[in-house]
Amino acid sequence: MLLKQIYDPYLSQYAYLIGCQRTGEALVIDPERDIDRYIDIAEENDLVIRAVAETHIHADFLSGSREFLETIGGVTAYLSNMGGEDWQYNWAKDRVDVMPISDGDKFWIGKIEITVAHLPGHTPEHVCYIIQDNGGGATEPLGIASGDFMFVGDVGRPDLLESAAGHVGAREPAARELFKSIVKFADYPDFYQVMPGHGAGSACGKALGAIPFSTAGYEKRFNSAVRTALDYGEQAFVDDILDGQPEPPMYFARMKKSNRDGVAVLGALPEPEFKDSSELDALLSSDSPPVCIDVRSDRAAFMKKHVRGSIFAPYEEKFSEAVGSYVEPEEDILLLVECASQIDSCVRQLIRIGYDNIIGFVLIDEALEDEGCQDLMREIKSIHTSQMEPEHRILDVRSTREHAEGSVPGATHVAHTRVVADKHQLPELGEITVHCRSGLRASLAASALERMGYEVTLADGMFSEWEEKQKAAEAVSAN
Repeated sequence: MLLKQIYDPYLSQYAYLIGCQRTGEALVIDPERDIDRYIDIAEENDLVIRAVAETHIHADFLSGSREFLETIGGVTAYLSNMGGEDWQYNWAKDRVDVMPISDGDKFWIGKIEITVAHLPGHTPEHVCYIIQDNGGGATEPLGIASGDFMFVGDVGRPDLLESAAGHVGAREPAARELFKSIVKFADYPDFYQVMPGHGAGSACGKALGAIPFSTAGYEKRFNSAVRTALDYGEQAFVDDILDGQPEPPMYFARMKKSNRDGVAVLGALPEPEFKDSSELDALLSSDSPPVCIDVRSDRAAFMKKHVRGSIFAPYEEKFSEAVGSYVEPEEDILLLVECASQIDSCVRQLIRIGYDNIIGFVLIDEALEDEGCQDLMREIKSIHTSQMEPEHRILDVRSTREHAEGSVPGATHVAHTRVVADKHQLPELGEITVHCRSGLRASLAASALERMGYEVTLADGMFSEWEEKQKAAEAVSAN
């Protein structure tokens, strides 16, 4: 048996390739949409992918299952039918290459036995896969591909059907289902390896660990959510798991719908055309101008000089979150990159969350120096966070939990992922100063706010320094 964990560092997502080396067949669990990566790994190990399986209808990326079925053939998809009327894979109905699966079902990849375990809570249809290498002589399972049910140090958040997909009242019942799933998990042998669907940095939980694998025994002993459930009971667990979950990126609702109803087939990755900086003015002056995505990592450089209306989305950090929160999927995208080697990563990140209309790329340094582009350039003023004053119109783009723990008096609060979707909660157009905890989230939001027409000042720096300044001022006043 071959087991490969395949990591997407940008979405903190794990897929798994499981291969039977006796028969040369392989299964991929929870593939993303750019399936060439999995095919390459299979070929490198003399395997052919014959099956794909999903743990649930994902909210944070577009699944590659349909891409496998439509583009390479000879593949069977194993998909849960445990989601009730609302959460079935509508695109897969009546397909001969799709096998609906329920709790306790088994299927085989060569000599490897896969048993389906329905463990809902994160989503109603969520299943996990218990893996046993019979061909290698095993008489008990190796472990469980746990999807978004069980992470290292956390469990999958049960609120997304309500907070992301808009199903009002779904949070608490889902949390109670998750509790029951944890109780069931507690009966699994301690030696089961746990192969999670996400690692640290994912928005599918609030305290995910960075360790790629775990065991059932370790999680039963040290996972705080599991311990709360087992030590303090259902209500304590429900209260704890629903408290402090971060605001999900805006694209999550769209991912749920697309994965349920059908992800468009790519066939091949988009290949953006090189655009000379001299073409930039004409592109932005057209009747349907593209959205410029500036992928530089240096936020100070972006604030100092950038193309008007461009979204700041550093390609190695929060790229998907920024684009998914501030750009509509039907809009054309023009990438502003530092070098051509960034293109492949950017394209993959975009198509994984449903942005396929990538019309080209411009080398940003050339545009910044091009005399013909200077009228297109803009600047966002920056101050240090400690310089914020209550008389400024302050926008706090931290999470709800962070804001509740302490804020600037009179500040408006809208999480950075929601400044476009919840623009009705923003102050009227005019001057606005935006801050977060360290400056990164605020810098993303600042670019979106400028595009919306605000005169933006970025408060860049640690919010704790503003708090320390206020405490010092209060101490002086008290004396």
